[in-house]
Amino acid sequence: MREFIFDCVDTTRFELRILEGETYQEFLKIATDEEMLYYIGIPSNEVAEEKKKAQYGFRTYNKSYLMFLIIDRETSEILGYCGYHTWYLEHDRAEIGYGLYSDNWKGKGVMTEVLNTVLHYGFTEMNLRRVEAFISPDNVASLSTVKKFGFIKEGQLRSHYVKGDNVEDSVVYSLLVNEYNSMNSNK
Repeated sequence: MREFIFDCVDTTRFELRILEGETYQEFLKIATDEEMLYYIGIPSNEVAEEKKKAQYGFRTYNKSYLMFLIIDRETSEILGYCGYHTWYLEHDRAEIGYGLYSDNWKGKGVMTEVLNTVLHYGFTEMNLRRVEAFISPDNVASLSTVKKFGFIKEGQLRSHYVKGDNVEDSVVYSLLVNEYNSMNSNK
């Protein structure tokens, strides 16, 4: 297997492997199914769908993508992802998304630990001034998570996402850099 080098950021329990738009797109074009599983955690039955994304690209002149894969430091298992799947370069804002691949890791503080690092990275390294979250009104765990970090509810978008055969609303939350800095200066 070839060796691919990805930048990483660490938390107490996890390594966060950084997938930037261009780097990830190039990786998807050349990686074997085995390499996809090893480096990204994508099983072979999902490789074709993931590689299809590379055909369209992850970056345009005004938008980009920056995702962190969550890797358990003890087992090297890829647990999920957290990052900015829609980063508006001209406006210094990004939409955050996150998820865990297995229910075994839910309720164990993974996303709280990871989100703390990812938000810090967004505001300090990416120079974001605003982070947005669009969450299903039924996703109680995710709603609770963003509230822990001081995200403010702004409203609800009707019929915003299609999930399977269902059309769902999204509750809109945001966190501004000055709110983030204020919360973290008190720690």
